Amino acid sequence: MDSEGSTLVVTGMTYEELVECVTSLGVERYRADQIADWVYRKRVFDFLSMTNLSKILREEFSRRLEVLRLDLVEVQTSHDGTRKYLWKLRDGETVESVSIPYPDRKAACISTQVGCPVKCAFCATGQSGFVRNLHTDEIVAQVLMMESLEKERFNNIVLMGMGEPFLNIRNVFKAIEILAHPKLRNMGWRRMTLSTVGIPEGMEELARRYPQVRLSISLHAAFNDVRDYLVPMNHKYPIEMILNAAKRFQEITGKRVTFEYVLIKGVNDRQEDAQKLVELLKPIKSHVNLI
Repeated sequence: MDSEGSTLVVTGMTYEELVECVTSLGVERYRADQIADWVYRKRVFDFLSMTNLSKILREEFSRRLEVLRLDLVEVQTSHDGTRKYLWKLRDGETVESVSIPYPDRKAACISTQVGCPVKCAFCATGQSGFVRNLHTDEIVAQVLMMESLEKERFNNIVLMGMGEPFLNIRNVFKAIEILAHPKLRNMGWRRMTLSTVGIPEGMEELARRYPQVRLSISLHAAFNDVRDYLVPMNHKYPIEMILNAAKRFQEITGKRVTFEYVLIKGVNDRQEDAQKLVELLKPIKSHVNLI
């Protein structure tokens, strides 16, 4: 059980855990595949509606198991079709998720923490403070809830919402495994991106455990004194350390790294900032996303 409650939350389980859970109830293991098909492909979250299960099984699963559903507080839709969802969790806390349409695909941007401890100077989430890590099922539920409401599957998932994923690494990595498993959500590994302010040990672990998952680094400055102000965690992990970790990530995975850079007038948008950024990133196969 990941989040609070008296039932077992199946969307917080890996496939192996789901099979073990079902068989522990004295039920054939193939029932796990049936549950997974209803939840992750048909997006049916009520066990009583899973009609290829017997009535006895539907009632038993309803008593013992649960698919976590988030309460929708608000949805805002922009002119380009982007939708920002505000969800209420069981403990009353709230998180945001975003659905982003592109001409040929649709991406989900999901949160990993309630609030954020990193406290980036330009980020409203960081300024609001940190409350807690999201449970695995709360991370997975954001994808399933948006897909259910929009009646459409996402082509990409980006862990780039509220929070720093590597500061909730256990739950985030488990969510990635659930979302990627072919019997569960079946999102291709390469279609998932993890965004971080740059925590070297997390980047190394991601590279070793999930080498096909893409990495995006919120750099936002080319000089340490500027980044110290914009991203206070730079005091612990300065630019040089982050770039070395990015090189190491690339050595292990062979993948291009994306660097996010929010342009702030008079802070990090000078000619010397651009020149220094080019110098820093020259040894790294990378994209730069100017925001």
